[in-house]
Amino acid sequence: MKSTTNASGRWKFWLLLLLLVLATVAIVAIPVFVIMPFKAQTPAGVQWSYFLRRWSPWVTSLSVVAAIAICVKLWRGARWWSRIVMPLLLAPLVLVTWFARQNHFEWMFNPLPNAAYAKVSEVNFVNDSDMVLAVEINGEAVAYPVRQMGYHHVINDVVGGKPITATY
Repeated sequence: MKSTTNASGRWKFWLLLLLLVLATVAIVAIPVFVIMPFKAQTPAGVQWSYFLRRWSPWVTSLSVVAAIAICVKLWRGARWWSRIVMPLLLAPLVLVTWFARQNHFEWMFNPLPNAAYAKVSEVNFVNDSDMVLAVEINGEAVAYPVRQMGYHHVINDVVGGKPITATY
């Protein structure tokens, strides 16, 4: 039979492990949520997002090391269901540790590779009141609907024989 102090101490470690997982996931998820397209962004929110993004590789690595240390402490004397739960709690940590090292902003805002054109008379998905980004070079004019650019933020194209990158 285990003593009460030992059981309460174990629950503290379980709580610490759970809070560590939640905090680490939040550190990686918040920048992705703040920088999402079509969402109102504030300068302070963007600044926090980049701050968290810059520190997330270090924080996630330390979190994994701390979580493994907690799991090693809890493993001895753990019941069978606890030994199943531990890897399930470590899995999101490993995932966000990998994700923190990826350029997920590049995934979210990948350039539109081949812009297609349509004549104004044939376009029914752009309203007269919609904003467009217009470019004219060497007598050739194109307009990129801002509503569609929001999904890519960057369009690589050739206008008037010159390669351009349209963004906003």
